[in-house]
Amino acid sequence: MKIVITGGAGFIGSALALELQEQHEVLIVDKMRSNVVFDNGNLESFGHFKNLLDFNGELYVGDINDEKTLAYIKSFKPDVIFHKAAISDTTVYDQNKVLSTNLNTFKDFIELALEIDAKLIYASSASVYGDAPSPQTVNLSEAPKNPYAFSKLMMDKLAKKYFDKMHIVGLRYFNVYGKGEFFKNTTASMILQFGHQILAGKNPRLFEGSDQIYRDFVYIKDVVSANLEALETKSGVYNVATGKARSFQDIVDILQKELNTNYPCEYIPNPYKNAYQFHTQAKLDANFLYTPQYSLEEGIKDYLNEIKRLYEKEVNV
Repeated sequence: MKIVITGGAGFIGSALALELQEQHEVLIVDKMRSNVVFDNGNLESFGHFKNLLDFNGELYVGDINDEKTLAYIKSFKPDVIFHKAAISDTTVYDQNKVLSTNLNTFKDFIELALEIDAKLIYASSASVYGDAPSPQTVNLSEAPKNPYAFSKLMMDKLAKKYFDKMHIVGLRYFNVYGKGEFFKNTTASMILQFGHQILAGKNPRLFEGSDQIYRDFVYIKDVVSANLEALETKSGVYNVATGKARSFQDIVDILQKELNTNYPCEYIPNPYKNAYQFHTQAKLDANFLYTPQYSLEEGIKDYLNEIKRLYEKEVNV
């Protein structure tokens, strides 16, 4: 197949590209990292060339807001579009910027996919659930609390209008971790951040009550599998997670066991206490035949060599 991956130099997009390139013709479209920042000081784009060092397909540097980029994608005539590009920063509160980039361009991609008869698999987000009680369930628990989450919910609502017209699947990612996330900077998972704290010989720093703060952590290899399954499943919006909630304390304990350390943890006040998710756990849809293969223990163990490599080659230089 001919496959386009927007945001393909980012975390999930690059993992998907590296998996697909052996059997398919892959075009990555990415804005790529620059010095441009949002009002909050965070980078506008996390796409990084180091995520693509093993990529052998084609890279097109372009903005999804640009008609020229859409025209190039159309000329490639893909069979499948994996649409991962977006403003994904939950702390960007410029509603015009977030919604015009995430929602308006999504309509463009729907129309493009319809025109060229391509399957469209797009990134939604568990952020649409806000602080809804667990288990978070599609069509039941949506309560977005920031413009990014709202943009993803509106994308899902738009997609539903096309379920009977095309193959379109939205994947609501929960807390994804694994190879390729390092260049997300401070938004990289706490699994990576705790790992590097421990490798630096520092006491892991957790929020007070971290043994009671739960997340549904899902490994990047399972996320790639979910994207591949989305090619065969019926149109819909589906959670991508493990269906099991684990605590931040669990992460530190697993890492210390794997790294053979026993540093005492430091517990600090949670500055986000009034607007914090204290428990996320996905309800998985039996109609979506994706089955997570990695527990938190198994995912961290598989990820550990990459955590060490990043510490040696990127952090400790």
